[in-house]
Amino acid sequence: MRIKICGLFRDEDIDYVNEARPDYAGFVFAESKRQVSAPLAQYLRFRLVDGIVPVGVFINAPIAEIAALYHNGVISVAQLHGGEDESYISALKIKCGGNNHTSIKVIKVIKNDELKNKIPATAAEHYLVDSGAGSGKTFNWRQLNSIKFPKPWFLAGGVDLKNIKQAMELNPFAIDISSGAETDGIKDREKILQLVTIIKET
Repeated sequence: MRIKICGLFRDEDIDYVNEARPDYAGFVFAESKRQVSAPLAQYLRFRLVDGIVPVGVFINAPIAEIAALYHNGVISVAQLHGGEDESYISALKIKCGGNNHTSIKVIKVIKNDELKNKIPATAAEHYLVDSGAGSGKTFNWRQLNSIKFPKPWFLAGGVDLKNIKQAMELNPFAIDISSGAETDGIKDREKILQLVTIIKET
């Protein structure tokens, strides 16, 4: 199982994840209290140690904006939280290299209220199930037990030290944590270290 620490925007945040070594580090380009600009993201990303995959979080961003970040080496994965459809994902992949082997990887978000319907097919490499874009709230995880995802999926939304083991029992491909790794809205070194350790040691 893998772990993503999302919403990095300070030098200290990079220091903490470099020490903890999660699998993914997330930079939020969508409007948010954790939003980063392209220059700041580039600076922070190149302070990341090797082996941590940089992910950009977007909501209906222009394809050219994401492609520029990808080609500049700022991100390797695009996490799409808006209304991006399959034509958008296809166009993004073409703009970023042309095929699935050399192009950007994509995480497509499914809101928990969409789980009542059939999981849509997608050219994205992963799904991410969330209660809402950056809401930091959990939802009824039990409904996930009856769902078979056609591709690996991330679990997000309110995961923290109190419930991470419960989240792990759902056996997602990865767990995505932002506010659960914070204290008073700021990334907390000890929480990040503990969360990553729990995942890595299990």
